[in-house]
Amino acid sequence: MSLNVENVKTNAFGDQKPGTSGLRKAVKVFQQPNYTENFVQSILSSLGDKLQGSTLIVGGDGRFYCKEAVDKIIKICAANKVSKLFVGQNGILSTPAVSALIRTHKATGAIILTASHNPGGPDKDFGIKFNVSNGGPAPDGVTNAIFELSKTLSSYSIVPNLKVDISKCGSQVFTVGDQKFEVEVIDSVEHYVSYMKEIFDFNALKALIKGDITGKPFSILINCLHGVTGPYAKQIFVKELGAPSDSVVNAVPLEDFGGHHPDPNLTYAADLVNAMKAGEYDFGAAFDGDGVRNMILGKKAFFVTPSDSLAVLAANLDCIPYSKQSGVKGFARSMPTGAAVDRVGKKLGKDVYEVPTGWKYFGNLMDAGKLSLCGEESFGTGSDHIREKDGVWAALAWLSVIASLKKSVEEILKDHWATYGRNYFTRYDYENCESDPCNKMMAELETLVTSEAFKGKELSSNGRKYVVKLCDNFQFTDLIDGSVATKQGIRVLFEDGSRIVYRLSGTGSSGATVRVYIESYEPKEYTGEPQVVLKPLISLALELARLQEFTGRDKPTVIT
Repeated sequence: MSLNVENVKTNAFGDQKPGTSGLRKAVKVFQQPNYTENFVQSILSSLGDKLQGSTLIVGGDGRFYCKEAVDKIIKICAANKVSKLFVGQNGILSTPAVSALIRTHKATGAIILTASHNPGGPDKDFGIKFNVSNGGPAPDGVTNAIFELSKTLSSYSIVPNLKVDISKCGSQVFTVGDQKFEVEVIDSVEHYVSYMKEIFDFNALKALIKGDITGKPFSILINCLHGVTGPYAKQIFVKELGAPSDSVVNAVPLEDFGGHHPDPNLTYAADLVNAMKAGEYDFGAAFDGDGVRNMILGKKAFFVTPSDSLAVLAANLDCIPYSKQSGVKGFARSMPTGAAVDRVGKKLGKDVYEVPTGWKYFGNLMDAGKLSLCGEESFGTGSDHIREKDGVWAALAWLSVIASLKKSVEEILKDHWATYGRNYFTRYDYENCESDPCNKMMAELETLVTSEAFKGKELSSNGRKYVVKLCDNFQFTDLIDGSVATKQGIRVLFEDGSRIVYRLSGTGSSGATVRVYIESYEPKEYTGEPQVVLKPLISLALELARLQEFTGRDKPTVIT
């Protein structure tokens, strides 16, 4: 029996502009009549001639409203002449797994349901983002087109009577008008795990955990924060690598992430930090809601900053079979990320690229064969195996380095600093601030630091003097397609290599999040506490922007 398409009249919404990685709003916003439908229709319409007969991937991190959104997406895709959907069982797919599936199935793209590291639940956040055919987040040109369509949308197409059971794997074929429409519900974990086994030497990692490499069992603790990575981590670390079953905790994806914030940092993953402090575990890792971010800890909660993690992996990529076979091309980091990887690139004779925040900016470089490894200070690391950051990949990469070097996390870091020096780095986050004062702060700060009088100025703080070398609002021209991204963060660079960066984040669902990045390079003194070493520069950063005055906060929400 053929199913009928219904065209539903709607009113456009003016607030559907995607941020750094998709559209993120409170759940209640997406639950408004036609709100989700409008945005999904805008995504599909942006595909133009590529839409009819297309193949798309659909899945998400399992947060509240995911299943309802999957149902709407299936019905709207059917009405818009999409040929086939691959849907994760129960709507579950990690973002890295989606990227891998796009590339394997040569799909037109994917609709991913996630607000990443933002909290979930009926009163929290939801998100929808579109990934394109290379597996990466939609570039600015695509998201701008989606937004323009959303502003004038007057109707959307849907097959209201289409019913698809996404709880069972298998293919279901329907007739919509005179067209065939197929929905294949797939195992959420299987494809990704198989791919990881191609990239890494699972026998070596299994030997490490068992104790065959170091002479004693290597104990790991993986905290999935009740996000999407739980099933992946259980399959990989427990079933494939032989770690005890209690090595993976908070592994059941929950709609509200257990009432916690699924962001793997020292504040929101405090359970992992506290568990590691006792010294029982040699290695710890945590991942965010959709599996893209990671935090790495060594014994007794020895913290590896994301900037250092990127640099160490860059220096040791040949420990990973995939990288050894494919060859190491260049490296890249987001502009606010610490410059530790720059020093590795210089020593190895590899190009290092600096791009704006947002994984989409790495994709063109990877597609052009210029990039093997990249990372962001916001706990994102990944390689050219996909076009997304990948938390589980990062943990496996670290275990591969440990197995190859036969050293602890702390020993590896200290050896790295002894070779390259140390880029001390910290980030201060002021979350959910009032938008207007923060916008005013950024405008006044840009006026101050980009004035002619400011360049070359000597600034003092806590007995330290800093001479201003360069200040700007970072602008990026894509080396491959020539596209330009402006106003990507205010930079204050000093003669000694120290720097301060200020950004308004694009990953929140409401209000403003101010991020301040502080970095100082020390070629020899590399064992100090970052908050102590950076204290003069931190004080200067807060004073320059008048953070307390504009945010109304006497301290940040999160310190990394």
